[in-house]
Amino acid sequence: MSLLTSLIKASTQFQQAMEKRPSSAPGNTAAKPAAPEPPASATDDRFTLSERASSEAARPKSARLSMAEYRQTVGQDLAYMRETLRHKLAEYKLNPATSVEVSKDNAGKISLSSGMPEQTRARIEQDLNNSKPFREAFSRLSASEPTLHFVDNALKLNKAYGVNNSLLDTLVSDNQQFNGLQDLAHRYDSMRQTVSSDQATGYSDRRNFALSLNTRA
Repeated sequence: MSLLTSLIKASTQFQQAMEKRPSSAPGNTAAKPAAPEPPASATDDRFTLSERASSEAARPKSARLSMAEYRQTVGQDLAYMRETLRHKLAEYKLNPATSVEVSKDNAGKISLSSGMPEQTRARIEQDLNNSKPFREAFSRLSASEPTLHFVDNALKLNKAYGVNNSLLDTLVSDNQQFNGLQDLAHRYDSMRQTVSSDQATGYSDRRNFALSLNTRA
């Protein structure tokens, strides 16, 4: 047998042997099952967010009110009015312990009641009516102070006896952006104009609002 014949025969046998081997192509390889996803734990973010949302929904709307901020707002206006009156008493050489009641008359002007001489009282009253900051501070207080008083009492009753005030809930917006003290005051004023006279008995009317101020307080 020649060398060429031997090489051809060997090549043919090698090719036949390769064709008989089982195919191991990648496409025929069985896919490995995907690893199961571990169960979510109690500390999973999805659980935390869900529990937080449920907790917020369960809280009464009145719990969102910023009472400390409201008191600070009212306190700033009160302090400004008290300081203004203190300067007026000093300017007119009156006793610094003089008590003054500030209100508005039927024409909407600042009115003073006090034991000071009538002529002096009238002059101070005119000075205050000419002061835009004082008039604005009183207007804000005539709305915000009764509102704060109502909200504070309702929350205290709720905390002490578990009594929920449905009227208070109507004052509170679902959007926290609209729960500022002036927002509540506007809704409170509208509410007391629409509720029955029996329900409105304990609500302050801003038109009859008056402040008794002692400048040494």
